[in-house]
Amino acid sequence: MNLHTKAVHAGDRKPAQKQIPVSTPVHFAASWICTDQAEQDRIFGAEEKGFAYSRYANPTNEALEQQITALENGHGALACATGMVALQHALTAVLLDRPRRVLCARDIYGATLKLLYDVLGPFGIETTLIDTNDLDAVRRAIESEHPGALLMETISNPLLRVGDIPALAQLCRASNVAFIVDNTFATPLLVRPLELGAHIVVHSSTKYLSGHGDAMGGLIVSGEPHFETIRRLSRIVGPILGPMECFLTMRGIKTFPLRMERQCANARSLAAWLRTHPKVERVFYPDDPSHPDAAIIARTLPENLYGGMVSFEIGDASKPEVFAFLDRLQLCVKATSLGDVHTMVLHPWIASHRDVPPKQKERMGLRENLVRFSIGIEHIDDIIADIHQALA
Repeated sequence: MNLHTKAVHAGDRKPAQKQIPVSTPVHFAASWICTDQAEQDRIFGAEEKGFAYSRYANPTNEALEQQITALENGHGALACATGMVALQHALTAVLLDRPRRVLCARDIYGATLKLLYDVLGPFGIETTLIDTNDLDAVRRAIESEHPGALLMETISNPLLRVGDIPALAQLCRASNVAFIVDNTFATPLLVRPLELGAHIVVHSSTKYLSGHGDAMGGLIVSGEPHFETIRRLSRIVGPILGPMECFLTMRGIKTFPLRMERQCANARSLAAWLRTHPKVERVFYPDDPSHPDAAIIARTLPENLYGGMVSFEIGDASKPEVFAFLDRLQLCVKATSLGDVHTMVLHPWIASHRDVPPKQKERMGLRENLVRFSIGIEHIDDIIADIHQALA
């Protein structure tokens, strides 16, 4: 079944009674009454599928989990309260029986680094940053450090690097290293990392999947080997997403392929225009033939679908000039998020990567004059007009 069709139908219309609701109902119940205690015993013991307590399972959550499992072609999924909780839970699950060392892509979201160092670090989990686009460096690090997990983003935040997932998966599987891929920027429309060899995929569903800026959430999708551990830990820890947010996320996912196609088309047009602007020093977008990962992109991303994120550097700009540019924008929404139907912009230096040390920013190639745009579904002429007047 095509992904567009899965997005519309997966998870919905499970019989709960003689008449089946067209869309999944929102189940606010914290607990369920079972037929008898023997049935409740079997459900609590995971011997029988059913519902007893919402920390264990909820029908609305289950519908969303089935939906994203179908989109990513995984074995199973867990809906979490935020993308960061999803990432933390995935890392915890894979490191239970592996060395407590993580190889993490150098080019990655700033809050992910904070999670690794400030939250997981005090519990004895060590992190080494590495250029995941250098396969020889990854191979040497796996051989010397014996990590328990490798973590990367399909398309990195905010410089839009693209790693060789199949090659990295091969290195990980040869050494029993769990391979976790954050697929938020790419979405299952562009890339399905599990099909390329990854063990676990995580999403901030707040972004492109929900797509309307009204529902926080995170999703974990895994292959069979890790799924039971992820679910077992969730029954204890309870990182789960609320049923109303699950409903809103499901509703957003039904149209996400259509939105994403428009956002990709708008982003390509904007990147092409920005490359001609005299005040733009450098444009970061994966359709560029001179992109450092062009060969990988050609193998990994579908033709003309390169994502909805565009970053660029404003020539001869420091923080005051960048602030002035942002303040002049009228259509583009200046807020911390991405993937919404409206175009959004932020300054990574003070927002998404604010707490990344200056030397690490330098190694990443993250400069103070960089701005990151999440392109919406507005008419491209209006997006370009707003950015043009702000650059004037």
